[in-house]
Amino acid sequence: MAIFMKKIRKVFVLFICLLLGLDAFLSKEALVVTEAALEISAPSAILIEASTGKVIFEQGADDQRSPASVTKIMTVLLTMEAIEKKEASLEDIVIVSEYASSMGGSQVFLAQGEEQTLDTMLKCIMVSSGNDASVAVAEHIAGSEEAFVEQMNEKAFQLGMVNTHFEDCCGLTDSDDHYTCARDVAIMSRELIVHYPKVYDYTKIWMEDITHKTKQGESRFGLSSTNKLLKQYSYTTGLKTGSTSKAKYCISATAQKNGVDLIAVILGGDSSKIRFSEAQTLLTYGFGVTNVYSDAPDNHITSIMVKHGKQDTALVGPLTEFRYVDISGQKLGDITCETVMEKEVQAPVTVGREVGKIVYSLGGREIGSVPICCLEEIEKAGFLYSYRKTCANFLL
Repeated sequence: MAIFMKKIRKVFVLFICLLLGLDAFLSKEALVVTEAALEISAPSAILIEASTGKVIFEQGADDQRSPASVTKIMTVLLTMEAIEKKEASLEDIVIVSEYASSMGGSQVFLAQGEEQTLDTMLKCIMVSSGNDASVAVAEHIAGSEEAFVEQMNEKAFQLGMVNTHFEDCCGLTDSDDHYTCARDVAIMSRELIVHYPKVYDYTKIWMEDITHKTKQGESRFGLSSTNKLLKQYSYTTGLKTGSTSKAKYCISATAQKNGVDLIAVILGGDSSKIRFSEAQTLLTYGFGVTNVYSDAPDNHITSIMVKHGKQDTALVGPLTEFRYVDISGQKLGDITCETVMEKEVQAPVTVGREVGKIVYSLGGREIGSVPICCLEEIEKAGFLYSYRKTCANFLL
């Protein structure tokens, strides 16, 4: 009877939406009805568009919960940052300590003294969720897991993850002081995939073998992804699962379709099947209502007059593209833009110096802007250079 009533409610919701019309169906008020029809049973969930961070759906998104192995997103984020800063490289040899090899839970059975490249360790973390690999990498990057966890909490603070505190680098702990929330998981997931898309090289792996090299010899070990969405949902790109008796079943799921990247977070699902099903439900819903407008920087490169410089003009333009996400059914083809810029700049000119902005509007309402910056360096002209230039202009 309960299942029958749920079906009746869904039909009723669709009928009401048709009566109201598509625009009303996708309006903020109607969105609540649509979200209710999603029937997400997990206590904490959120869906965001990755490039802008726009929230499409949320439910208990700020409730503090144990994240289990979803914690490893921050571990990999800090590792990628270390690689970017040249403090580490994928070719680094990571030596497994006795402590790292002793980790229980999900593991890839690394032995004390075993050596693996950082590249292989990242596969062990993101594919098979190896707790032993996570601790080994943390020790390699920061010297100890404790020091690495300090970096994790510092990064969380920098990102504005106000409902997060880490106690370890893998999520194995049951400590009440190790917690996060769906919104914060989305924040760190977005930071990882937007700035370090190379992570997809690991998160898209379904199965792959690694070789254990120890004093006892070599042996093959098969890595198998914990993210079943890779087989269940064709648009899946990642990202990380997690489960403990305390955290229940969690996932931060990333997917891409038609140039749109979404992040769906489920925390506290009652079963593994439910977390994957509800993450897929959110992603499918998101792709159905999300439209993205983008404007490339190359479309707005121009020049500005330079006063007292060794060049009369300097190239200017946006440093980044403009993106606007709509979930209300607006006609994004009606977006207009207006350039507001200084007439000239005084030398010296430095790259990145702001000289104006491009303002975007839709339906008479400003929806965002991007700064216009100098794209080249122009030195200030000295007296002799200015004198020669004046004489040349006079003769011409």
